[in-house]
Amino acid sequence: MPDHKTGTREDWLKARLDLLNAEKELTRRSDELARRRQELPWVRIDKDYRFATDEGTATLADLFRGRSQLLVYHFMFGPDYTAGCPSCSAIADGFNGSVVHLANHDVMLCAVSRAPLAKLQAYRRRMGWTFPWASSFGSDFNPDFSVGLTEKQQLEGGFEYNFRAEGPWQGAGQGSPVHAAMTGTDPATYTRERPGLSAFVLEDGVVYHTYSTYARGLDGLWGMYQWLDRAPKGRNETGPWWRRHDEYDSAN
Repeated sequence: MPDHKTGTREDWLKARLDLLNAEKELTRRSDELARRRQELPWVRIDKDYRFATDEGTATLADLFRGRSQLLVYHFMFGPDYTAGCPSCSAIADGFNGSVVHLANHDVMLCAVSRAPLAKLQAYRRRMGWTFPWASSFGSDFNPDFSVGLTEKQQLEGGFEYNFRAEGPWQGAGQGSPVHAAMTGTDPATYTRERPGLSAFVLEDGVVYHTYSTYARGLDGLWGMYQWLDRAPKGRNETGPWWRRHDEYDSAN
């Protein structure tokens, strides 16, 4: 017998219809939040950010590639990493196939990381991805958008992530030792990079910042979690279980 409660088809349908009402309310609420995101004031970007890309040195405006909108995924891949963050890699697996659709709807999606371009290119080849990936190595882009901090900032605290100031680094218990090891780093180095999403618009030759989200605000981008939330046992996790897609047992 299963541990979960069982019932008749009639029991299931009654409970399912109750849930459907809640799901519809969530959908309406999600539509409302999307509208509010689009109503946020735009902030003009005057700093001259420079990136290394497959095509050479690029400005932030160049990353739009002729579109009027740009979504930047802040991919955790620091200069000292030997491989990209496994969590960001799982998210990238999900959005890699969406880039072509977005590009044909006036939206460019690009990943940006602080690691040198050669590292990003090698890792992208390993993962089989095709999305644009720019290196912000040596620029202020990551710290300015709250996704990269220095060792000094980490030790002293005060760095703002997810719109809150953090306290000083506490050492053990902070960061994921498993995922840090998977990037060839220690937890302190690993967590000096942070994940996030930032949105920009280009109008009359001027770039504006329109939106950023971090931490659990990225949940909707984790394609695998959207599926797990609909599976019988849900996320069913007690810790980091995911790996890069080429690191699972090949028998699976």
